[in-house]
Amino acid sequence: MITLPLPYPVYGGAGVRHAIGSIAQQVAASHRVAVISDTTVAPLHAEQVAAQFPAATTRLFTIPPGEQQKTRAQWGELTDALLAWGAGRDTTIVAVGGGVIGDLAGFVAATYMRGVPLIQVPTTLLAMVDASIGGKTAVDTPFGKNLVGAWYHPAAVVIDPELLITLPDAVVRHGFAEMIKHGVIADATYFQGVLDFADTVRGARAAVPESVHQLHTLITGSMRIKAAVVAEDQHEGGRRHILNFGHTIAHAVEQVLHYTLPHGEAVAAGMVAEARLAERLTLAPVGLAATIADAVERAGLPSRIPPSVSLDAILAATHGDKKSRQGTVRYALPQGLGAMHEADGRYAVGVTDAVVRQALASL
Repeated sequence: MITLPLPYPVYGGAGVRHAIGSIAQQVAASHRVAVISDTTVAPLHAEQVAAQFPAATTRLFTIPPGEQQKTRAQWGELTDALLAWGAGRDTTIVAVGGGVIGDLAGFVAATYMRGVPLIQVPTTLLAMVDASIGGKTAVDTPFGKNLVGAWYHPAAVVIDPELLITLPDAVVRHGFAEMIKHGVIADATYFQGVLDFADTVRGARAAVPESVHQLHTLITGSMRIKAAVVAEDQHEGGRRHILNFGHTIAHAVEQVLHYTLPHGEAVAAGMVAEARLAERLTLAPVGLAATIADAVERAGLPSRIPPSVSLDAILAATHGDKKSRQGTVRYALPQGLGAMHEADGRYAVGVTDAVVRQALASL
């Protein structure tokens, strides 16, 4: 077990996926088990997870893969399917997949019968270091990302780095963006450790057996950073805003491109853009954006917003984000590696569209 300041246990280590059945009995004993996954992950991992529970009272529910599936309509289909199956409040939901499955299945668990136990089994690097930790569940809408959701803690999170071995190279890189973010917002030493592993991510398979131990160490480091922030601010009233670094621009770009750009790539470019914004506001020293750009490029991630996306479209989309207040969009901005601008304890700075436009145009 990984000791973290969270109100639920996190089980981590190579091979721990084989103990999910026994873990569930300890933290969320139930009559029925609903395993929710997507059609890509199901034959690789979710079927084996479902097989750890009694066949007569276990069912695997699958959806197509992709951010486009994280909708209210898909939430409705899953909850209807659970009702048709006869699932009651004595049902545990096990989410097996990446961030989309974790967010969607988490929202199903939070709302079904007013809440049933949830076990998160992330299968992507991004989900392991970010989406599975913190208790956020949500679905997307045509007006923006994660705008309908609930705070809902899982009964447990199970992190097995060996699950990453089946991932395509690009998907491993996408998760690396969040690890870079954790270094920028909280720990310069961790940032350097991530940077030292970046060449492995870009040039060869990071998630191969010989790299899993090193990657697990970095995953644990990211989880510790995020858990410490979440423990201090459960519901995003102050310091937790720092986890949004890079995401205001990233979510806007994702929305404009109809979620065809992977989240990790959007975050990579978003971090560079928002660091440039911090420089322009003289909150961060000149050169920070270049340092972050070098890190994401070394990991094989983009450091620039796709040229097909107009500044007007980005600015319009930011106003639909959860971080917009009274017509002004708020940004979590760094003041250097490992440190974020406090903004009088709010850790979110209101910035006019004109200044944001100038910062983005300078890139």
